[in-house]
Amino acid sequence: MNEILAYLGWGLMLGLAGIGSSYGTTIAANAAEGALKKNPEKGSSYMILAAMPATQGLYGFVAFLMWLLQGTEWIVANAPICFGVGIAVGIGCMISAIRQGQVCANGIVGISQGHDVQTNTMIYAAFPEFYAILALVGALMPVFLL
Repeated sequence: MNEILAYLGWGLMLGLAGIGSSYGTTIAANAAEGALKKNPEKGSSYMILAAMPATQGLYGFVAFLMWLLQGTEWIVANAPICFGVGIAVGIGCMISAIRQGQVCANGIVGISQGHDVQTNTMIYAAFPEFYAILALVGALMPVFLL
């Protein structure tokens, strides 16, 4: 039972972070696609903002790999912790990526309307990103403390 709990947490950490990045980048990319029709000259700005929510999936993957390096014995021995941290990191990264995608989508719309908001949008998008970074740090804490 401990083994199932450990691997479930481990999988949720990777899976939910990836799902969040998929949704976040899709939200921003949909806005970019519409913005290209209105102001195609700003395509590189749209692409930068649309890619920003992808980082949360990377954070889940980094945490997944760090746990993998500890070995399956470590994961199973710390099953309740792995489950709790895994689900917390997965949900944190998922929500962060989705909300960041919404921030970036609004920035993309603003840029397409002729407003100079790329820098401000990137700053605002860093706010939800910060919580995904905290989740990654939280995922790595058991690796170094246990």
